[in-house]
Amino acid sequence: MSAYQPVEIRQLTRPEEAGPRLRRELAACWEEVVNSGGAVVAAAFPLPPVSPSQVAAVVEELVRALDPDLARMLVATAGGALAGWLVLRRDRHPLVAHRGTVNHVQTLPGLRRLGIGSALMERVRDVAREEMGLERLEIAVRGGLGLEDFYGKLGWTEVGRWPGALRVAPGDDRDEILMSLVL
Repeated sequence: MSAYQPVEIRQLTRPEEAGPRLRRELAACWEEVVNSGGAVVAAAFPLPPVSPSQVAAVVEELVRALDPDLARMLVATAGGALAGWLVLRRDRHPLVAHRGTVNHVQTLPGLRRLGIGSALMERVRDVAREEMGLERLEIAVRGGLGLEDFYGKLGWTEVGRWPGALRVAPGDDRDEILMSLVL
């Protein structure tokens, strides 16, 4: 994206809404983010570098889990190409059904600082409140990357830390920062 192109955000609520091209773009984005040092990892991944097949398998799991009541994906595009995405989930259990969890927030490294992440986070707030009836969102982020500042500017509040809970590499343990947003 050499010149500014407006960002469009689309919501996916069912697996059939994510075609093969989009699934490949999601996996390529995730692979690039992880291999460039981004904090978006999954339990199924080893430490970076990750391979296309490892990432594609996890994308397939996320897409299969899409459900209007429990899991939605927001996809940001610019100029018709994927620029970033995230997942919003909720649990059915009545003790926690009023809150949702935001996962896998990512933008292509070459498109950072263009407002794509902020646009995704603003839209997920609306979807959570207006469409899913959620009252609170939560997210866990990796310390040492300034992510708590990014989310703080968007209204999120740090509610706790697990010191050294994330081992990025031998000798590189980071805090897991827990954040919350009241809708």
